[in-house]
Amino acid sequence: MVKNRLFTEWDFLDKNTIRFAQITKLKTFLRDHVIPFSHFYRDMFNKAHIDPEKFTSLDDLRQIPFTAKNDLLVTSDHPDRARDFVLIPNQSQLSKRPRVMLRALLSGKAQVKAALQREYRPIFLTSTTGRSSEPIGFFYTAYDLDNLASAGKRLVDVVGAVPEERAINMFPYAPHLAFWQAHYATTAFGVFAVSTGGGKAMGTDGNLRLMEKIQPNTVLGMPTFLYHVLTQAADEGRSYQNLTTLVLGGEKVPPGMRNKLATLVKLLSGNTARVVATYGFTEAKMAWGECPFQLDQPASGYHLYPDLGLFEVIDPESGEVLPEGSPGELVFTPLDARGSVVLRYRTGDCIDGGLIYEPCPYCKRIVPRLVGNISRESEVRELRFDKIKGTLVDFNELEHLLDDAEYIGAWQVELRKMHDDPLELDELILHVERIGSKDDETVSRQLANLVAAHTEIHPNQILFHSRRHMRKRQGVGEELKEKRLVDHRPNGSHPLPPRDSSQWHNPLSWIFKRMGATR
Repeated sequence: MVKNRLFTEWDFLDKNTIRFAQITKLKTFLRDHVIPFSHFYRDMFNKAHIDPEKFTSLDDLRQIPFTAKNDLLVTSDHPDRARDFVLIPNQSQLSKRPRVMLRALLSGKAQVKAALQREYRPIFLTSTTGRSSEPIGFFYTAYDLDNLASAGKRLVDVVGAVPEERAINMFPYAPHLAFWQAHYATTAFGVFAVSTGGGKAMGTDGNLRLMEKIQPNTVLGMPTFLYHVLTQAADEGRSYQNLTTLVLGGEKVPPGMRNKLATLVKLLSGNTARVVATYGFTEAKMAWGECPFQLDQPASGYHLYPDLGLFEVIDPESGEVLPEGSPGELVFTPLDARGSVVLRYRTGDCIDGGLIYEPCPYCKRIVPRLVGNISRESEVRELRFDKIKGTLVDFNELEHLLDDAEYIGAWQVELRKMHDDPLELDELILHVERIGSKDDETVSRQLANLVAAHTEIHPNQILFHSRRHMRKRQGVGEELKEKRLVDHRPNGSHPLPPRDSSQWHNPLSWIFKRMGATR
């Protein structure tokens, strides 16, 4: 059993107790915060005649319609759609609440106003990456930032860190959850941590030099970027004797990628690596992590925080809630959020092992866990399933195949039209970096057979490149997320709509105006 220090009162409750406590929290959350203060959900609940006071179990959650990404997108009819999902309190309503009135009598109006501002006034924002649509901003209040720190503190503990260790955060500087969850996680836990901003801020060489100075125990970052950094470190004969743990986020982490990263850690430090993944998304405003495990053992699954939110697993087609342990689409509902709030949010992410309540085999926590592979369809949705040469290809499966192939390192899938003619046939080109002792001809033959066996199509070309060239192709250090799937077919790249800068010039101005505060 891992020696953890931050077991909470929720970590060893049985399934029935957890679910009863969650429905109690949900009813309070809906009654006191969401329905009175969310324009979107107040209208929804009124029109559907939903009364959360009548909820008796989590099964009643199904009365609430799903919320999807399309509900959040700005349109010409709804240019301020984001504000509809922000909890904006009516001050006259708040002033009449017994709890607020009592606090005013005991502490004075100034103290009450400051407390309410801290709870409800947005002061921070993260956004979606905007790969398949215009970026969507999610607002945090100081209350939310406390929750982000609390979730991060638990995450760091789950992955097995101790305060005496040192960490380097290599997630790119951006208004995106991965970087800020890592920042608040290490800060709240008390680990000495330095954020490099990834490759764009300091470059690969800068990250390597800092690693030599800091000699971290843990490095947090995107799997593809860390692979490039550690590979270059190995090429240069560098040594990081304290390095034991890699905490990965922002991309899927197939077993093949874990093994490659663990091999690099062993080569650089001589230590047996702990390579753990995290799962998070903007709309949840938090992320979850795995327990460390041996690479020849099954992954522990993502340990959830049942007091902060709950998941359902649904059939992607029918929307029906599925039993424990069933594969399906993940749906998330917060239980204690402020700022931007979405209920029963369809993530678009599918998990193949489902949601379970069994004790973790490694840390023995009984918190709900998400187990199995998660297909991040929402990240590059337009490329997840596509017809190539008339055959429907699952690019999630193709990514796993390429990451698991032991004889290639970095890779990129490129889609083109023959002769760049829109009326010509599709072409699938694999750009790869060969590793190991096999020659190009052998690797090309094995890779072509592997892809054909699983996707029923043969690559038109397999092109071998140097590590330096692959870094340039993938945009390592330049892109927020490295480009591993690119569509260069004419009219096939699904360009984003032009950004209306007026909507983003001052996204908080309307909130400050409503809250009666100055900018």
